[in-house]
Amino acid sequence: MSELNRRAEGLQAYADQLGMSVSDVEAHFIHNYGSAFSESAFLAAGGGNWQENELSLRERSLIVITVLTTLGAVDERLKGHLKWATQHNLNREDLEAALALIANYAGFARASVALDILNELDK
Repeated sequence: MSELNRRAEGLQAYADQLGMSVSDVEAHFIHNYGSAFSESAFLAAGGGNWQENELSLRERSLIVITVLTTLGAVDERLKGHLKWATQHNLNREDLEAALALIANYAGFARASVALDILNELDK
């Protein structure tokens, strides 16, 4: 995949995740993070990591939610990925089950924060 295609795929991935237009995503990223960071993020998001092959988008969402929950202190990123997970065939019951399992390995405090964020999405 060419760098131009990777960038376009990355912009589209962020647009889907954040619920913004592609042009709004680009402006948002550059305003908040600067050009160098934004370009790296667009290329990374458009690379093979989110292209379906061995792992489905559903599986990828579960992995990212697990990592973000485990890291903690990334609530806004987790919120975006929890919302986006529904586009990848994960429902609330799936997410609750995953977070219950994560609690056993990453800690109940971290998983409960993720559940709080999930609950906020329903409001």
